[in-house]
Amino acid sequence: MEATKKSFGEVDFLHGSILKALIIFAIPVLVSNIFQQLYNTADTMIVGNFLGDNSLAAIGSCTAIFDLLIGFAMGIGNGMSIVTSRCYGSGDEELLKKSVAGSLVIWLVSSAVITIIAVLGIYPLLQLLNTPIDIIDEAYSYIIIISLFIAVMFAYNLCASMMRAIGNSVMPLVFLVVSSVFNIGLDILFITQFNMGIAGAAWATVIAQGCSVILCVVYVLKKTPMLVPERRHFNVGKELYMELLGQGMSMGFMSSIVSVGSVTLQYGINGLGKLVIAGHTTARKIYMFFNMPFIAVAVAASTFVGQNKGANQPKRIRECLRICYIYDFVMAGIITVIIYFVAPFLVKLVSGSDSAVVLENGAMYLRVVGPFYAVLGVLIQSRNALQGIGKKIVPLISSVIECVGKIIFVIALIPRFQYMAVIFCEPVIWCVMTAQLLYSLYTNPYIKEAKNSLV
Repeated sequence: MEATKKSFGEVDFLHGSILKALIIFAIPVLVSNIFQQLYNTADTMIVGNFLGDNSLAAIGSCTAIFDLLIGFAMGIGNGMSIVTSRCYGSGDEELLKKSVAGSLVIWLVSSAVITIIAVLGIYPLLQLLNTPIDIIDEAYSYIIIISLFIAVMFAYNLCASMMRAIGNSVMPLVFLVVSSVFNIGLDILFITQFNMGIAGAAWATVIAQGCSVILCVVYVLKKTPMLVPERRHFNVGKELYMELLGQGMSMGFMSSIVSVGSVTLQYGINGLGKLVIAGHTTARKIYMFFNMPFIAVAVAASTFVGQNKGANQPKRIRECLRICYIYDFVMAGIITVIIYFVAPFLVKLVSGSDSAVVLENGAMYLRVVGPFYAVLGVLIQSRNALQGIGKKIVPLISSVIECVGKIIFVIALIPRFQYMAVIFCEPVIWCVMTAQLLYSLYTNPYIKEAKNSLV
């Protein structure tokens, strides 16, 4: 690939300071993830404050299904972008454009298949999950709209992932900020003025996400020509298609397996009552906000590893991981202290509830999970690094561990220990997964060869 002028926001991961590059790339991703989370948290806050605990529980009861749908679509997009980042790192612009063309074809087919399956299976799945009868129809009115427009959610993630693959994390943030503000405005309008209930929150999410897709496409067409394939590039070739499908489906199924475990866990939570559902839903929204700093660095590390794998620079990859792990423990310590003091206030702020069950359970969940953010950070970054160097099976195994662990908790522990088992479910599983991933990563020959070398 000939040297070209970088567009606004692109970061050079192949040369210079690793820490500086990670920080510059991760900050926009962090802010972007916060605004992404605002899509759901705005729904939760507005629904909880204007429609009450029943409607909040209705959204909470289908959260795991939402994560299953969106997680699979996002996993495919993120996986394909790893291939694109390796093409970029290798300097082959023709191959890069072919990877984008192949990703577009896979996006169209995958979106259609996911939508059909989701629409046919949503209501039976809500029934299977033991969703309380007095909120099941309201929950369905929310999740069916999301299901019908899954292609919109997929499209934004694909566009953003492709831009990040070439080192640009700024512009996806800009577009997401605009759409997030739009989403909050539509939430308030549809729920408080048009009386559309939680279906209004779903429509607000879809419309706002559609705006971000339009903005991304316009920018890519005008400012990043290396991501715009021509007709000839759609002759992708079997080998590249298989690599895109393998990496994309690996991450898609990884997300799905994790979500199947979460859906199973949701079954156990739904059996504990509406107020417990409402408290857990609120705590999970807050948990996701505190998880954003770890995800942002993991996304940066994933792009870094992909590009440097393409450029065959394993020493830089190993040093990147060392920096990331130190960051995980420092950030987890800071977050744990913050959560200890502000957890009850945050639960009340987000839920709008005065119920002691909602407030106490939500705060307890956050305080227990806080110290385990360090483990979760190492887990995410190790898994992303393995995917970045082209490993597909090991991350899938970690997802199977998570799924099986959640099933065991639902069958054996939640009936006996109730919500306390729900709280400890994921932290215990994270520890097992992290041990497996670290072993796999540091026994990988590509990573081992840089062990005794300096960057």
